[in-house]
Amino acid sequence: MSVATGPAARIAVALDVDDLDAATALAARLHGRVGWFKVGLELFVREGPRAVAAIAAHGPVFLDLKLHDIPTTVARSVAAAATLDVGLLTVHASGGPTMLRAAADAAADAGAARPSGAPLRLLAVTVLTSTADAELARMGVDDAATQVPRLAALATASGVDGIVCAPADLGRVRGSVGDDPLVVTPGIRADAAGTDDHARAMSAADAVRAGADVLVVGRPITRADDPVAALEGIVATL
Repeated sequence: MSVATGPAARIAVALDVDDLDAATALAARLHGRVGWFKVGLELFVREGPRAVAAIAAHGPVFLDLKLHDIPTTVARSVAAAATLDVGLLTVHASGGPTMLRAAADAAADAGAARPSGAPLRLLAVTVLTSTADAELARMGVDDAATQVPRLAALATASGVDGIVCAPADLGRVRGSVGDDPLVVTPGIRADAAGTDDHARAMSAADAVRAGADVLVVGRPITRADDPVAALEGIVATL
């Protein structure tokens, strides 16, 4: 299995489909060209662990399940995900410090027993990119400018390896957690016009300048007539 180097290694392609054959075919076309393939809820709920195994043949897997439950349940789920040898796994920062610490401890405990021997890195999702301030207010939550860096600091203090935040929140997150934690941002679009359901999108180049380490890109690549050309166009801007 070859893995991209240079700017392309920053790209995580979101395989947000419910058809394993289609996801695998796309991963095969992009084999060696990206840093990560993201397997999300839609594909994992339908296909389960076999989806991870199929995609892992073409590159490192970022399992995006956004776990959020009582600490024991989340810890056991993290331990189960670790056996799949995925490299990145998401939890919700809003699960709170006890849940986050339980998840981080489970990931650390599972590390030595993983098939690859590589650590499982946990990412805490702060506020979804689809959630605008008006919705946060309706939920009785502070605006993203306040809530996101607060949750980012909570997660890293609880032992989580990295943060997921919207592009618009990158500067505040870096100010809150510093340079060391891995920062991942979805909502990456080729231009400002195509935001789809992301309330706070940004171009790839602007996101990197703002402090992102990994850029999650879905529809601009997966729904392009030529996914390889679409990927190369984004990478060329980095």
